[in-house]
Amino acid sequence: MRFRFFHRGERHDPFGHRHARGEFGPRGERHHGERHRHGGRPGRLLEHGDLRMLVLALIAEAPRHGYDIIKAIEERAGGAYSPSPGVVYPTLTMLEELGHIAIGQAEGPRKLYAITSEGEAWLAANQAAASAILARLAELGAEGGPSPQIMRAMHNLKLSLRLRLGRGRLEPAQVAAIAAAIDAAAVAIEQV
Repeated sequence: MRFRFFHRGERHDPFGHRHARGEFGPRGERHHGERHRHGGRPGRLLEHGDLRMLVLALIAEAPRHGYDIIKAIEERAGGAYSPSPGVVYPTLTMLEELGHIAIGQAEGPRKLYAITSEGEAWLAANQAAASAILARLAELGAEGGPSPQIMRAMHNLKLSLRLRLGRGRLEPAQVAAIAAAIDAAAVAIEQV
């Protein structure tokens, strides 16, 4: 794991980018909406501020709750990208505080968000950028990434391991059983 240290005035966004204030990089160059390549890796799908615009564009299509937004992004990206709830829900809170969305009806415990007239005006003023983000997402989906079902199953395995390991020390028999279950899954996948 690499640790990053930030200089005074810089901040960290949820996608791992270092930014000076605003939408400009540390040297002042504009980078909003560009896809960068870091160390030969493909560029990030979303840059600073893109998720906010994407979430607002999806809510503009139809009122949604947080889980719907996560699933809509995952489906449009063909399963190759799925934002975490830890990124989506704070984005919804921020959009609500900005007055761009408001809580409409509730579906059980879930808040259903709808776009406001202020949100529509802001989205209209930034339509070119929003369209570019949606196009990148569609392009990623067309590239044929892993299916959403496989991505969900991978996340479920990771989460169940994290939860089980977080409950405390494992006995040797438990360690062997968990390792055997993961090994059996790996063999089954190879045979598909």
